[in-house]
Amino acid sequence: MTRLLPVLSLLALLGCNSVTNSPSPTSPAKPASSNPLLAPWSGPFGGLPPLASVRIADFKPALESAMAENLAEIDAIANDKAAPNFENTIAAMEKAGRSFARVRTVFDIYQSTMSTPEFQAVENEMAPKLSEFGDKIVQNEKLFARIAAVYATRERSKLTSEQQRLVWLDYSNFVHAGAKLDAQSKARMTEINSRLASLFASFNQNVMADENGYVMFLEQESDLAGLPDSVKSAAAANAESRGKPGQWAILNTRSSMDPFLTYSDRRDLREKVWRNFYSRGNNGDSHDTKQLITQILELRAERAKLLGFASHAHWRLDQSMAKTPEATLKLMEDVWKPAVARVHEEVADMQALSDKEGAGITIEGWDYRYYAEKVRKAKYDLDQNAMTPYLQLDKMRDALFYTAKRLFGLEFKPLSGIATVVPEEQVYEVTDANGKHVGLWYFDPYARNGKRSGAWMNAYRNQERFDQPITTIVSNNTNFVKGTPGQPVLISWDDATTMFHEFGHALHGLLSNVDYPSLSGTAVFTDYVEFPSQVLEHWVETPEVLNQFALHYQTGQPMPHELVEKIERASTFNQGFATVEYLSAALVDMKLHLAATPDKPIDPAAFERDTLAELGMPKEIVMRHRTTQFLHLFADDGYAAGYYCYLWSDTLAADAWEAFVEAGSPWDPATAKKLKEHVFSVGNTVDPAEGYRAFRGRDPGTSALMRKRGFPVK
Repeated sequence: MTRLLPVLSLLALLGCNSVTNSPSPTSPAKPASSNPLLAPWSGPFGGLPPLASVRIADFKPALESAMAENLAEIDAIANDKAAPNFENTIAAMEKAGRSFARVRTVFDIYQSTMSTPEFQAVENEMAPKLSEFGDKIVQNEKLFARIAAVYATRERSKLTSEQQRLVWLDYSNFVHAGAKLDAQSKARMTEINSRLASLFASFNQNVMADENGYVMFLEQESDLAGLPDSVKSAAAANAESRGKPGQWAILNTRSSMDPFLTYSDRRDLREKVWRNFYSRGNNGDSHDTKQLITQILELRAERAKLLGFASHAHWRLDQSMAKTPEATLKLMEDVWKPAVARVHEEVADMQALSDKEGAGITIEGWDYRYYAEKVRKAKYDLDQNAMTPYLQLDKMRDALFYTAKRLFGLEFKPLSGIATVVPEEQVYEVTDANGKHVGLWYFDPYARNGKRSGAWMNAYRNQERFDQPITTIVSNNTNFVKGTPGQPVLISWDDATTMFHEFGHALHGLLSNVDYPSLSGTAVFTDYVEFPSQVLEHWVETPEVLNQFALHYQTGQPMPHELVEKIERASTFNQGFATVEYLSAALVDMKLHLAATPDKPIDPAAFERDTLAELGMPKEIVMRHRTTQFLHLFADDGYAAGYYCYLWSDTLAADAWEAFVEAGSPWDPATAKKLKEHVFSVGNTVDPAEGYRAFRGRDPGTSALMRKRGFPVK
């Protein structure tokens, strides 16, 4: 069956142009017998998702048919007359739900990358049904009794350590989702989860509507003052694709906003772009999300109370490395104070430079990136605009492949003729050092209408081998803006780092080497899943990567040694901003879910304002994700009261990187082998704390994290 973590969906957080074999929303749905979503995947590599033959009208009947089939399979397991054991209960659950998993995979691909109005109508209808389906499995009393029986005898049943881990996971997930509740409480749980599913879909769609609806068009050359050619080219392409050739469009997405705020000399336009971006979901119109958030918080609090927890945060952290909200708050607050102190230093430097220029302004949020770049240039003689010509999207993709080969022995070979959602999506076969097929990697690089902003990884199929060997299919998704045809797409240093981060998630899936799909790849605690991705970020800055792949798009020459040295010297520059921007969002997330109750509505805007004031939030910085647009929290349950995980995981990542430093090389074979064996390949077959100790030889501390960010080490 599809691994439930029932309300903790770790699938993608959240009309399209030039769609390959674009589905017609008006075409009638196919009968179940001919619906391509229900058929086993066909083709090479163990089968491929049928992205060339799907119609939007197929989703509803396919989901309903697959859910009915899965429920019948579950009933057969629950009603088995034989005494419950691992094979007829736990392993049988692993085999069940294959049709549903296939349909849900393609549904999720469309939800995150092809969310047309026609698809959104289906999503709105099916979201509560999908939630109710999950609850029917969790609340199946006969099924849970069998799971509990296997759980009770797991240590004396001669099970392997991986099988014992799977039994523990099934039992824990069912209990965590309410399997032990009485009938009345279970009924209320179903109502809550169903309503939440609808609210999540609405929140996601409202934020996406504001991203698509608040585009700033520029009509005069003077509006482009300060922008590098790469940003101008992307803005021109954006405008042309929106029917306004000869103009320039700044999209309401991070990948478009960030470079504009960094380089634009037009302070008035910077403010407009800044306000558009940080006001998503908070414009008092039909797409405003505040009422949705209030309802979500109340329902989560009620659900936690039903399950016997003091808050959603306590319920959420019960299945994590951190274990308690108090542990996360201690870590965040330990880092918060030095980060805020660093911000005040950064602002003082920016204000002094602005005063010297005679700008006559006080630094505001829309000035931070712009003046930080000026200070970077003044302090380190490092101009981000000087870095961008060396960072070509295709070359950085090749740098990912080089890193994967040198660390883990993986090879990536481009494939043709594979169905994708858009022609620009690329597909690669992945093989190991012996030429054995490992899996497939899909890369969807470009922004478009109907695609959620940001960058993420998905697993289309998990690796497994308990019944028969099945290889994985993973994807990386980004939102780069295509420039002038025939010209390379140039990206920022932050973009290159993000590519390595998301590729770390992909490698976590590709290197999985386990028996059972529910324990495979990235199916680990949320505050551990970001560790492999964050540690891989370090390799973008290695000389081997920069010398071979950071090549000037015109001359082909590698990034000069002097520039590389400047990047190294400036590695902790602006860490006050980066840390406070992120950490403020993580603290508000945790405090919001600790404060929420079933019967006292929270005004999210007021809560955000008051909490940040209590924390001493510098006025020049805004949370990385304002509450009204916080997809991590309100597009599903995945990261709610869990956004702290990036800091928790970065504590591990910084400490793990120092293992390579201590070994004398970022490519040390012995350290890379241990990282693969104890982190990237084991999935959820071992407790993450044990896995980390097996890699590092000890528990992590925070000293490496503080050194990485340039903060004082206690």
